[in-house]
Amino acid sequence: MHFQVKNIGIFVKNILLDQHRLFFWVSRSEGISFLLLLGVAMPLKYIWLWPLGVEVIGMAHGLLFIAYEVLAWSQRTVKGWTLKQWMIIALCALLPFGPFYVEKKYLS
Repeated sequence: MHFQVKNIGIFVKNILLDQHRLFFWVSRSEGISFLLLLGVAMPLKYIWLWPLGVEVIGMAHGLLFIAYEVLAWSQRTVKGWTLKQWMIIALCALLPFGPFYVEKKYLS
């Protein structure tokens, strides 16, 4: 693929916007998967003795959690987050509604 020099700036801008969008959607999906894990899969496992929900939703949540942390790390320089801000963002993934807080405070 051949890019002209004048298109490099547009190309880089699109990559950064795509990373922002990707982090936004991974953050939202991670938050939803955590709520599903806590509110649906865990009761199914411990009340109705059906562990399949935890296995499926837990795996999806685990992968989304890792993607969230990796993308948060990569976004720190692009967004200009300080170490303290990045730590708050990273730790918010451990709270049930944390990714939604990150979306409102840091991604809007």
